[in-house]
Amino acid sequence: MTRQIIVGNWKMNGTSRDSQALVEALLAGLPATLPDIVICPPFTQLALVAEKLNSSPIALGAQDCHQNASGAHTGDISPAMLADLGVSYVILGHSERRQEHGELDDTVRGKAIAATQAGLTPIVCIGETEEQRESGQHFDTLGWQIKGSLPDNFTGILAYEPIWAIGTGRAATEEEIAETMHFLREELVRQFGEAGKTLRILYGGSVNAKNAASILSIADVAGALVGGASLNAEAFLSIIGAASAA
Repeated sequence: MTRQIIVGNWKMNGTSRDSQALVEALLAGLPATLPDIVICPPFTQLALVAEKLNSSPIALGAQDCHQNASGAHTGDISPAMLADLGVSYVILGHSERRQEHGELDDTVRGKAIAATQAGLTPIVCIGETEEQRESGQHFDTLGWQIKGSLPDNFTGILAYEPIWAIGTGRAATEEEIAETMHFLREELVRQFGEAGKTLRILYGGSVNAKNAASILSIADVAGALVGGASLNAEAFLSIIGAASAA
């Protein structure tokens, strides 16, 4: 069975004081048996968190990067800059980036290529809107997002986050997740052949301490991309524990 991975996306949250306290609480509460664990603080906290995580079993991730290695891109961060700080993973194509910043599949694909070239593992997000699901277009939407967002020979991680479940407290049902995961696996195999059988797929969208165990037990769910619950040490540790037992 593929080792599960739990990724905490702090989004635009965390002062230095808050970040330090949260990391210390996580490190103090880790169970004996662990899945892979990644936390993704905002850019301003990466250096501080990197120092706190030194020699720990928790890896450092970032929430975005630019598709170019350097240049005249005010306000952007390159993959090489992230790697220089000790970052190992980077979230790309999150629906909030796609909706609030107009990122297209092609943009996400370029970032995934750049991240891989810099030695980072890209976590590429896809997901459908409520309207697309209710109209029966969700599988077409997800298939095209995979084709457009994942580069050839992709070796990173795919994260499925139904947009209607992000931050709403409304997670998809186990049946909806299972059906979608089955489709995503078949689509990855169709587009990537044998390699598509082993790519890890995460579920995200209102994952919390109460529903984590049931979600992580679903076939082809290789872990979770956790938003709000990752800002609470007790809740995030509970999700880590659920992954350890899955």
